[in-house]
Amino acid sequence: VHGGTFQNVRPLVHSAMTKGTSSFGKRHNKSHTVCRRCGKRSYHIQKATCASCGYPSAHRRHYNWSVKSIRRGTTGTGRMRYLKNVARRAKNGFREGTQAVSKKRTSS
Repeated sequence: VHGGTFQNVRPLVHSAMTKGTSSFGKRHNKSHTVCRRCGKRSYHIQKATCASCGYPSAHRRHYNWSVKSIRRGTTGTGRMRYLKNVARRAKNGFREGTQAVSKKRTSS
């Protein structure tokens, strides 16, 4: 302060013209919600489509330029409720309705 004037003094408080902290407080509307097919928070409510898997499209959304993304959702990453039993059943020739032979010792 020179000569009793305040012409060149800048205020210490910064204005809210920022892309950071002050902007994040305004974010309270959700454009995406949980998808019923892939379970990710990627289902766009207004578009009514999932950004991740493409639901409700019959074909699952995947692109070869994202190999890692395909790997995350491929066979073997889930429960495999049917497929995990196929290898064992194939080993025995897909037999059904038979009784296992008893391996107990016969008393003689």
